[in-house]
Amino acid sequence: MWEKVRLEECFSLIRNGASIKQFENSCGIPITRIETISNGYLNLEKLGYANIENDEYIDFYIQNGDILMSHINSLKHLGKTALVKNISTKIIHGMNLLLLRTNGNCSYRYVKFYFETIDFYNQILNIANQSVNQSSFTVTKLRNIEIPLPPLAIQEKIADILDKADQLRLKDQELEEKYDQLAQAIFVDMFGDPVKNEKGWEKKMLNSLCSKIGSGSTPKGGKEVYKTTGMSFIRSLNIHRNEFKYKDLAFIDDKQADQLKNVIVKNDDVLFNITGASVCRAAIVPNEVLPAYVNQHVAILRSIKEKLNSVFFVSLLNNQTMNKFLYGIATQGGATREAITKEQLEKIEITVPPIDLQLKFAKKIEIINKLKLQTNTTKSEELFQSLLQKAFTGELIQ
Repeated sequence: MWEKVRLEECFSLIRNGASIKQFENSCGIPITRIETISNGYLNLEKLGYANIENDEYIDFYIQNGDILMSHINSLKHLGKTALVKNISTKIIHGMNLLLLRTNGNCSYRYVKFYFETIDFYNQILNIANQSVNQSSFTVTKLRNIEIPLPPLAIQEKIADILDKADQLRLKDQELEEKYDQLAQAIFVDMFGDPVKNEKGWEKKMLNSLCSKIGSGSTPKGGKEVYKTTGMSFIRSLNIHRNEFKYKDLAFIDDKQADQLKNVIVKNDDVLFNITGASVCRAAIVPNEVLPAYVNQHVAILRSIKEKLNSVFFVSLLNNQTMNKFLYGIATQGGATREAITKEQLEKIEITVPPIDLQLKFAKKIEIINKLKLQTNTTKSEELFQSLLQKAFTGELIQ
């Protein structure tokens, strides 16, 4: 196994960014912010802008090869990094992201990939001040984190291999995102903005369109009593926008399931996150996980099929403007924790186009979903993660 060195031995610069007021439009000097971290790289479309003189913060310009790291964020996103590459303009490094610049003793690509490992994240957890809403760690503590460091030539070989696997998964992700954008465009073309309702569709409350609106509960003992097999137990981390994530799906036994018989999930149910950071995300339950149950953070929305098609329904809930409207309900009154109650859900009004039009939309989405299955996103992600875990233990290159 290779020797481990502290991060401060790999980087000539580890520091916070400039404290500058940022604004959204594209005027002024571009400046990094939390949103610029996207899939491990710097997303130039997410930059903020600052109304300052061009060379006022010359010491804070980022360079190709720099690594930006989130050090103030939710615990899940703490330590997330973005590699700066292919920039040809001056961009200022703003606050809330650390900037790390290698000293030449290590490959910035190698280190960037190490920052995506479970080993690094566990070290971040050890130095973080953990909080429900926002966690953080200091530059001083980060400097002392250790990283396995083989000779530079081996670092570059590892980075080359991981680069190829990384580009493959990013290509699949981008293709999947384009299919999602197409589905959203079709929805807007057919039904318009569901909040503005410029097409004048009839509006009805959810309690008149659903035969069931309700959430579940967690068996006594919490996650410690989950099983490796049995009945599927769905949590909010499984529910993403228009997508069910199988990773970390929990299971319960027959006895536990009997205690939750009032919250059994059925075919075509729409599952809707009602609390926490993932509030307002919605997905249709896949048949493969049935029979299934939900915990208290997930609501079952069972539409009356003659009135409301599930595919149309979930697309409406995940529509950008509708989701913003729902999030406003979840955070009204300055709530410190996002949440939507059953009573609030029942009273939400949504647009209800004719059912035959909803069914036509569902057919189009079915075609798109079949195309998405051909992107191999899951396989390319699994390949990358497998190589990533082997890379820093000496298994990938001896």
